[in-house]
Amino acid sequence: MSLEDAKTEVDHAFTRTDLKGPSFENVFGGAASFLRRRYSKDLTGVDIAVTGLPFDQAVTNRPGTRLGPRAIREASLLQPCDAPYGWGYDVLSEFAIADYGDMAFDYARPDLVPGLIEAHVAGIMAQGSACVAIGGDHSVTLGCLRAHAAKHGPLSVIQFDAHTDTWADDDAARVDHGTFMYKAAKEGIVVPEKSAQIGIRTDNPDTIGFNILDARAVHAQGPEAIAGQVREIVGDSPCYITFDIDALDPAFAPGTGTPVWGGLTSHQAAVMLRGLAGINMVGGDVVEVSPPFDTTGATAIAAAHVGTELLSLWGWTRR
Repeated sequence: MSLEDAKTEVDHAFTRTDLKGPSFENVFGGAASFLRRRYSKDLTGVDIAVTGLPFDQAVTNRPGTRLGPRAIREASLLQPCDAPYGWGYDVLSEFAIADYGDMAFDYARPDLVPGLIEAHVAGIMAQGSACVAIGGDHSVTLGCLRAHAAKHGPLSVIQFDAHTDTWADDDAARVDHGTFMYKAAKEGIVVPEKSAQIGIRTDNPDTIGFNILDARAVHAQGPEAIAGQVREIVGDSPCYITFDIDALDPAFAPGTGTPVWGGLTSHQAAVMLRGLAGINMVGGDVVEVSPPFDTTGATAIAAAHVGTELLSLWGWTRR
């Protein structure tokens, strides 16, 4: 979408005909798609699709993340005319990216949601597109992992989080944002010894084999060193990245359901994400943004940047 076109067209989320390139629409106007990409259910020619999973009925504490995808999209409007800083290439210009919109579901049947997410994400990939999801609480990641593992086999997972989400839960009917990684490991769709959990700062003695690089390690060793360790852990395995926004300290991301002090800075997160360039990333998500507790919009802004970094990271090895 050129600057000249922007003078005569509005609502680029609907009117743009190209799948690549920046958007120069006024930040304060128009329909809010992620990075002003075109809304489309037809993913013909699309390299990667962004989709919203507005579900928050599996939270332990404060709700509100059902509103996360909308807030993240709006926050992303601050970015769509600039190449993501520090990558040396512009993922928006080199890859065809679309916004697939949000998944629909019956809010009164939360037990059905994981299966619906799995089918939704699998449907995106069946059209030949990769997928980055925006949540929603962290339980939405289980359906995403199942869909990606069905295509790519058992996955390495890089999880940015304050919590390991590996509390024991052998009840298949339960939907819980604190147990999805336990279930994923028990199902064999993730490989704990080839996975890393970064920024952890809550106690859960049974790691079930995941490599823990806690917040103190990041602060002590530095984000560059941690990124290097993670690259060694995952190797060339197909890798899924899930970023719980509470990995960031509440000073940087207060709008989340279970904030924990002592967390990552936004700088550390950015350095680590860029330091992962070259891994075999097949998909990812950013979750747990709760707008009711995000009075300044800082949390949604951080999540929009994470989403953009995930797109850039996915594209790095495919240029």
